[in-house]
Amino acid sequence: MGFLRERMGKILAFFIGLALLAFIVSEVVRSGGSFFRDDSNELAVVNGEKVPYDKFNAKLEQASQQFKQQGQSMSPQIQSYLQETTWNQYLSQLLLAKEIEKLGLIVGDDEMSVMIGDNNPDPQIARQFSDPQTGQFDRSRFDQFKAYIQSGKADPTQKQAWSDFVIDLIEAKKATKYMSMVTNGLYVNSLEATDDYEAKNKLVSFKYTMLDYASIPDAKVTLTDGDYSAYYDAHKAEFKNPQDTRNFEYVSFNAAPSKEDSVATKQQVEKIAGEFKASTNDSLFVQINAETKAPLVYQRKGGIDPKLDTTMFNAAKGFVYGPYLENGSYKVAKLIDTKTTFDSVKTKHILIDLASAGSDDKAKAKADSIKKLILGGKSFDELAKTFSADKGSAVKGGDIPAFDANGNMGGQGTLVPEYYNAAFKANKGDVIIAKSQFGYHIIKVEDQKGSVKLVKVGVVDKPLSASSKTQTVAYSNAQKFLGKLTSDNFEAEAKSEGLKPRTAEDVTAIASGLPGLDNARDVVRWAYKADVGDVTDKVFTVGDQYIVTRLTAIKPKGTLPLEAVKKQIEPAVRAAVKAKQLKEKFDSALSGGASIEAVAQKVGGKVTPVENIVFANPIIPGLSAEYKVIGSVFGSAPGKISKAVDGTQGVYVFVVNGFTNPPALTNVIKQKEQIAQAALQRSQGVLLDALKDNATVKDNRAKFF
Repeated sequence: MGFLRERMGKILAFFIGLALLAFIVSEVVRSGGSFFRDDSNELAVVNGEKVPYDKFNAKLEQASQQFKQQGQSMSPQIQSYLQETTWNQYLSQLLLAKEIEKLGLIVGDDEMSVMIGDNNPDPQIARQFSDPQTGQFDRSRFDQFKAYIQSGKADPTQKQAWSDFVIDLIEAKKATKYMSMVTNGLYVNSLEATDDYEAKNKLVSFKYTMLDYASIPDAKVTLTDGDYSAYYDAHKAEFKNPQDTRNFEYVSFNAAPSKEDSVATKQQVEKIAGEFKASTNDSLFVQINAETKAPLVYQRKGGIDPKLDTTMFNAAKGFVYGPYLENGSYKVAKLIDTKTTFDSVKTKHILIDLASAGSDDKAKAKADSIKKLILGGKSFDELAKTFSADKGSAVKGGDIPAFDANGNMGGQGTLVPEYYNAAFKANKGDVIIAKSQFGYHIIKVEDQKGSVKLVKVGVVDKPLSASSKTQTVAYSNAQKFLGKLTSDNFEAEAKSEGLKPRTAEDVTAIASGLPGLDNARDVVRWAYKADVGDVTDKVFTVGDQYIVTRLTAIKPKGTLPLEAVKKQIEPAVRAAVKAKQLKEKFDSALSGGASIEAVAQKVGGKVTPVENIVFANPIIPGLSAEYKVIGSVFGSAPGKISKAVDGTQGVYVFVVNGFTNPPALTNVIKQKEQIAQAALQRSQGVLLDALKDNATVKDNRAKFF
């Protein structure tokens, strides 16, 4: 007993710990988890291989940054597009890598040396290090970059970016080898070439009579389960769903700005207009009051808002225009200043880059010394050829195209602001130094031409937004509607409220928007947690709309069951039932009809002649593409009345007048090459689609985005 009393605390701790462990284990087992498995970073599983979220997200961030660098805004639709595009690329690379690994394809050292060599590098490298003037690969620039990367002074981020770039080049080369192995197996024989030639050039003339499906009212057609099943079984391959999707219906309550909101915002901007007119520090006023912050710069005619362009160039300094409504905002603009400057400036320059100089101080000192040499009478052209890091202009003595006040070189590129601002402030003949992101520029102003008027305009904008009253009324109506709903009265309640439900069909798990709604991720996430018939338990806010939704269908990946596509195929099933009735009518007429004219008379139709139809373009003039009908025409003997053929628009009976065969194919090789080229262009996409179709992919992106 004494032994137990002394150790009772440890014994109790042991049993309590054991009980807690058992509880945790049972919870983990029940939920399908594991102590040693962390699925929080599992974006997807492809053929058993996990795809980590952070690795994919790094690729997505890179794609997003590249998009932003082009000056594009990142809307929800763009974000969704980039995500889907990046995912498809990532998945394709992953699947290709597995196939490449199976085949043992590699890129050897000699191949790698050629790809990043100096004489004939990979096209991606050639584009990055091309002369901006000639567009040709600049070997010296590439040599300088490689020397910089291999030096101890290189930025670690740049070194890593270069390493990643080289790895991507290697993977791309492997993929090219793999695709070449596949495409080298493509072959077109002479029979295929002849068939293709005839399909495009053999002509047929025929006449037909047709009974349109519209001739039977929909109300007189009763569709049975057997009708649906027959159509579904015959077209089952068309109902393969590549990924999970959802269908739901929703009603929206508009919380967009009302007329009263518009009046209130306009009055606010009218007050701002008075203050703007009296302002003595316009730049600060714009920064404080404008919703869209923009620096105040001089601009030439045609460079500002069309509403302001003519007005401001004819107005006096201090003139205020507005308020005016534009792109959902009330705006007021003030003419802050005007000036007249040169229309264009012609310069030469010598660039001293920081990498080759070794440091900023050394580059500056070198630029100063070269400037002294120029002022002392040394040839600018010769110094440019010797010292300038811009080899494209160096060979021309440093000469670059003339540019305007915004640095535009007439379609030959744009200069950095530091360069053109310095050049426009100088006088003709001056030699000046300006620093930019590329290094130090020794600039000689060769000429200044023309005269142009520039204006500096400040704009203050206030977005037109809904007031709290407008939002409250719309939200209250949405809540009231939601409170009345059950799983089966959505349409009835919407009708009683005078609301028209909208439908969203085949919505994917990563969709960002819905018809008419830009950013609806919360709605989509809800749909993937709900069951069929569920009504949302809250009102969703999407832009200036309040949304109430009901899930109507869940479509799993794979071949969809009949019930999932029943509504979708209803028009086609109805057409098939009508086709049976119309065929019976034609069969009765055909039994005693000696000519197509007699058949047409019996069914109440007319005979229409058709000339010069080719198999490759199966369109009946005045109607539509009728693949089955034209296929039957080309498979029929001339002069024989056909059986009834059901087409896209109706049921047809035809008789072939005759065929016109084209001249014999004289250049089989060229025809084969054309077909092979078309197959080659399709091959990569078809191959990747085949790999994706055969892959087992568990896509968890909806959990992360």
